[in-house]
Amino acid sequence: MKAKIYLETHGCQMNVADSTRATKRLSSEGFQFVQSYDDADIVILNTCSIRARAESKVFNRLGQINHNTIGKGKIYGVMGCVAQLEGEELFRRSTMLDFVCGTGAIDRLPSLVSRILSGEKKVLDTGQRLSNENWDLQPADHDTNHTAFVPIIEGCNKFCSYCIVPFSRGREISRPAVEIIKEVTNLRDSGFKEVQLIGQNVNSYKPKTNEGLEEFAGATPFIRLLKAVAATGTNRIKFTTSFPKDFHAGIVEAMNEYQNLCNWVHLPVQSGSDVILKAMRRGYKSADYLDKVAAIHNSHRNVALTTDIIVGFPGENEDDFTSTLDLLKQCNFHGVYIFKYSERPGTRAANMDDDVADEVKTERFQQVENLQREVQIKIYGSYIGTKQMVLVKGISARSEADVFGHSTCNKVINFKGGTDLVGRVVEVKVVAAKHNSLYGELAH
Repeated sequence: MKAKIYLETHGCQMNVADSTRATKRLSSEGFQFVQSYDDADIVILNTCSIRARAESKVFNRLGQINHNTIGKGKIYGVMGCVAQLEGEELFRRSTMLDFVCGTGAIDRLPSLVSRILSGEKKVLDTGQRLSNENWDLQPADHDTNHTAFVPIIEGCNKFCSYCIVPFSRGREISRPAVEIIKEVTNLRDSGFKEVQLIGQNVNSYKPKTNEGLEEFAGATPFIRLLKAVAATGTNRIKFTTSFPKDFHAGIVEAMNEYQNLCNWVHLPVQSGSDVILKAMRRGYKSADYLDKVAAIHNSHRNVALTTDIIVGFPGENEDDFTSTLDLLKQCNFHGVYIFKYSERPGTRAANMDDDVADEVKTERFQQVENLQREVQIKIYGSYIGTKQMVLVKGISARSEADVFGHSTCNKVINFKGGTDLVGRVVEVKVVAAKHNSLYGELAH
């Protein structure tokens, strides 16, 4: 029996997918995974760099695990975005760290671990994915047997002034459509109910060839891919994240045509001010964004729209912030992820004067949160009395008598039920609404 591994994942769905692939690669080499770091010989953190002081949080977590662990002598490794960005610097900052694996080196992770076990010191690989390394996973490789994240594109070419992703994930690389369709078909045949197509910017999807897309019309390769994946007959298909500049009305038309394309769109706007959008290098104006929103709202389906907002970006004045509030009022978002701007070394914005005081950022954060709460109360209340198809994910964190799941519009819905419902799609009648979730009962 080879060494036992504890893998802890932080960050976005791309990191979740990377951890799934890492688990497959390591398991195929005979390594065993455990649920507690106490039981592990090797501890790996899959890291995210999107938040402030990301590398410090990594060291804090490693120190916490090392302090609390039973017995010493464990091997420690870091993978993911912080590993890619910091590379050898991580070794200089932590003597307990044994290996660093970048975002492009996941398939080589078993080799890195084996080198450490053979006595090599401080092993580093932040190289790119090799041409003979693939993205595919089998249904059995996923953590559940009902929901799967399927990467379709990796990296980003946008270089928004505040964003570290192009540096941590590299340039855009799209998977062949035929490969994606085959993976989704395998998942469907294995009983998976939901597939989520993921990428830093899914609607920038542009494969080298059209193989697999020949039978499907569409203004962009992503629209054609959506139709091809929908044509597999998979119960429900979601996609995230979309970039506003690349979001085409044909995506909504595809959602209207194929009912198994879920009625949810996440479209990060970041700001309602054209001045700030330009400083962010987003490539669109607020009017352009509102045109995309109009196309979504004009769908004959009730499409849930969610977004991201950054408050306190360098140079943001009261007029700029008021423009953001005005945009929020016009869009009727079903949910908003709010962030206070913080500097990311290496980005263009890091050279700007971070001139919005932290207390002002906090106040603006609260104003956005309060406004969105008012909007969500009305939107969530409108679901009372409706019937929603819910994919049950597990036991509710609030009550062991309840289970929870997601509707096609990505609403969290809790209702009374047992573990026998997990993995099933059931019809639920909504009887109550909270700020961020709904409560229902099984429809009869």
